[in-house]
Amino acid sequence: MSLNNGEIMSDNSDLASAVEELMDSPGGQLLKQSRDFLRSKIKVIGFVFIFGIIIGFPITRELISWLIEPNRLPDGVEIIVTSPVEFIMLQLRIAMSIGMFFVVATLIYFGIIEGLKSPELKQRLIGINTTIPKPAPTFIITTIAIIILSISGLYYSWNWLTPMLLEYLTNDAQSAGLSTEWRLSGYVGFITNLAIASIIGFQAPVATLLILRFGVVDRSQIKQYRRHIWFASFVMGALFSPPDPLSLFLVAVPVILLFEIALIIDTFTREQ
Repeated sequence: MSLNNGEIMSDNSDLASAVEELMDSPGGQLLKQSRDFLRSKIKVIGFVFIFGIIIGFPITRELISWLIEPNRLPDGVEIIVTSPVEFIMLQLRIAMSIGMFFVVATLIYFGIIEGLKSPELKQRLIGINTTIPKPAPTFIITTIAIIILSISGLYYSWNWLTPMLLEYLTNDAQSAGLSTEWRLSGYVGFITNLAIASIIGFQAPVATLLILRFGVVDRSQIKQYRRHIWFASFVMGALFSPPDPLSLFLVAVPVILLFEIALIIDTFTREQ
C-alpha cells in the first residue's frame, strides 16, 4: 500500500514538473498571456455582447417580417408559431448571434493588436520557423477573395438554393396530401443553415490555395485524397440541409467545383 502511495506521489510530482516546464516554455507563456488577456477584457466582452443584443433585437423583428412575406414563400405555405414565446425567443436567439459576432470580431481585433506586440508569440513563431504575416498583397487579395466568395455563397443560397429546396419540399409534402404549415423557428433556422453552409462551402478555393501555397500538403497528397474531400463535401451538405438527394447535390456540388477550380488555378499560377 505504501509502495503504491509512493508511486502515486512520484507520478504526481513528475506531472507537476512537466506542467511547470510547459508553462515556462514560450508556448506556455503565450497561453498564460492569452488567459490574462481574456480576463482583462472580460468586461469589454460582456459590454460588446450586450451592445450587440441591444442593437440586434429591434432589427430581428424587421428581418423576420421580411423573411415571411408571402412573395418569399412557396404557394400554399403558411408560417405558424406553436407557443406564445416562440417569436420572442427566436428574436432573442438572432440578437444573441449578432452579439456573438460582435464579440468574435472584437477578440480578433484585440488579438491581432496584442499579438503584434507579444514577445512570447514572436518566440513561439521562431520556434516553429515562421513569422507574423504582414499585410502583403497576398494577404489583401486573400481577404478580398474571402469577402467576394462569402457574398457569392450568400447570393447562391438566397436566390438559387433556398427557393429551389423550399419549392421541392413543398410540392413533395402537398403531393402526399399534407398541409404545409411550417414553424417560424424551423423556417428561419432552415434558411440560416443553408446560408451558413453556402458561405463556408464557397471558401473552398481560398482554403485549398492557402494549404498548397504554405506547403501544408502538396498537390499529390490532395489528389490522393480527392475522393475523401468530395465525400466530406457531401457530409457537410447532410449536416446543413434536409437529408434528401437534391439537397445534398445542391449544397455539395458547388463546393466540389470550386475545389477543382482552385486546383486548376494553382496549376497555372505555379507554371508562371
